[in-house]
Amino acid sequence: MRNLYYQMIDVTDFGPYVTKLILAMPRKVAADELSKDSFNVFVEMLSKKGDIIELPKSFIERDEFVPSKGYRVIKDVYPSDIKGNRSSEPSRYVTLELEIGPAYKCSSALAADFRNINGHERYTVNDYVVTQIKEIGEGDEQLRGLVFDLCAGVFNPKKERFLEYDSEDESKILRYGYFIPELKGGKKPLIVWLHGAGEGGDDTSISYSGNKVPALTEKWAQDKFGGAFILSPQCPTMWLDNGSGEYGDSGESRYVQVLKDTIDHFIDRFEYVIDTDRIYVGGDSNGGFMTMRMIMDYPDFFAAAFPICEAMIDEKITDAHIEKMKELPIWFTHAKNDPIVVPEKYVKPTYDRLMKAGAKNVHFTFWDKIMDLHMGFKDENGNPFEYLGHFAWIPMLNDDCRLDYDGKPVVVSGKEVTLLDWLALQKK
Repeated sequence: MRNLYYQMIDVTDFGPYVTKLILAMPRKVAADELSKDSFNVFVEMLSKKGDIIELPKSFIERDEFVPSKGYRVIKDVYPSDIKGNRSSEPSRYVTLELEIGPAYKCSSALAADFRNINGHERYTVNDYVVTQIKEIGEGDEQLRGLVFDLCAGVFNPKKERFLEYDSEDESKILRYGYFIPELKGGKKPLIVWLHGAGEGGDDTSISYSGNKVPALTEKWAQDKFGGAFILSPQCPTMWLDNGSGEYGDSGESRYVQVLKDTIDHFIDRFEYVIDTDRIYVGGDSNGGFMTMRMIMDYPDFFAAAFPICEAMIDEKITDAHIEKMKELPIWFTHAKNDPIVVPEKYVKPTYDRLMKAGAKNVHFTFWDKIMDLHMGFKDENGNPFEYLGHFAWIPMLNDDCRLDYDGKPVVVSGKEVTLLDWLALQKK
């Protein structure tokens, strides 16, 4: 008889991870019957076709690919409900809480296609086998030799906060994910999130759950805005695609008009509850490029912008663009050691030009490096994990951006504010 288990996915600072396995036990089990060495956990990360995915050996060694399979490390084990919530009473469900992070192989719920120019990410099919290796209980009630190898369901509660619109014609309207806030208390602002290159493609959910975008739906974030809609359009290739299908520094995108039409389409759907004086646009990397493109082309449409590690090369931004954008509230986020979008070619000269032109409400949080501040990830020496310098969306989505380019806090009306505090104050 095959035994059932469930998977729990959490969208973290470093993307979605399989954080828990919930085992359907043949009888109720108490906490004092369990220990971390009661089970071992083996996983194969499969494509939707059922093939084992091969990924680069490491983030640095991308020329050597290895099969994505191996043993997971059990962090804790306890009786629970079917969603993995700890129970103080014996239960028919036992949760294995798993270690996650860059140091733990096969813990992610995503895999990127590194052999393709687009490198789009996909949710993987995570095929687990959990084997009981230590007896549980005594006498007639003793459990031994159980194998859990049939997944009965996958829970991804943060992703599930979003709804999706599937476009019939992506030349007219892009597919998108969206979050609807509580609608009491008047019209609500709209935050348009533009994803990075890896989150494009044809799985809409990747655009809003490939990174920690669901943080914007958390109560602490929603309270800042009095509730806010979140719109996450998905680009079929990449926002930087100027029609060639290639990356480059042309500064052009074939998606400008269709993206604007998509935003307008969404606003029309919710015209009675969206405050069109509070439309905010932002995004990371490729999406940071498209944020810049949108405010260059439609500077009067948005109330504010928050480009992150933006990839709009400065030499393609004209003085006329600067003159228009200087009136728009903008908060840039980047890291000095970004090796992919080098700030000296992109954000730094653009910021300098805006300030020289007299911009009054433009800010720039310029991180020395991007360190783990919230997940407890460690490097091989036990120090806080350092992310690639490109990953400046991590502190932004945690609302850690507080300092301006001069290293001093951003202050509005005598009060220090974070990026999201500031964003919520902006209105046309």
